[in-house]
Parts: sequence; structure tokens; C-alpha cells
Amino acid sequence: MQLLPTTAKQIEVKGSTVDFYEYEEDGIKHYYFDSSETTPPGPMMNAMAGLKLVDENSKLVMINHLSPDGLFPKIQNNYDYKIIDLDDGRVKVEFTFKSDTKQVTDFNDNQCAGA
Repeated sequence: MQLLPTTAKQIEVKGSTVDFYEYEEDGIKHYYFDSSETTPPGPMMNAMAGLKLVDENSKLVMINHLSPDGLFPKIQNNYDYKIIDLDDGRVKVEFTFKSDTKQVTDFNDNQCAGA
């Protein structure tokens, strides 16, 4: 299953430990990363780094080995998310910015208990 479009370009994201990519789909800029082979706190650190890029006209796509449930309470005031179960057992999480909110997410709170 090809999750990353061939048009995607690798980008540098400050604070990330995995490769990030950028592509456009249906007029929306997408930022993509795969943290499915990292261990905690890697997925949360990379998600927080990527969420800094997201605005009303873009979304963040995360591929992970499981749903990052510890992340959601930290970002729920500013971001919506949709979890999609993939056929190979991983999950795809799509994050969008809630445009009617003031940014209050603490991006330095990127540690988790791990699971």
C-alpha cells in the first residue's frame, strides 16, 4: 500500500527524528511522517514538531504502529484528528487545525509514558 504520493518532497522539520514530506492533494498542503518504527517518546516528539506546521490550509498525516492516545489530550484544544486503521495493522492519523481557536498547545510537552 503506497501511502506517500510520488509527488511528495522531503522537507526539514526542526525537532523531528524521522523524515518529513510535503505534498499537495485536493488543494490542501499535507505534511507527512512515519513514526511506526520509533519508540516512545519518538512518535509524540515528531507529531508535536509536525503540528507546528499546520494551519487552516494544511494537515498533518502521521503513520504510527498504534493510536497515539497520549497525544490527543495535549492537542485537543487546537487540533481535530481522524484515526484510520490500515490493513497492515498500523494507523494513519490526520490532524487539522481548528481555525476558530487561539493557539494554546504546549509544543514543549512532547513526552509520554509510552505504550
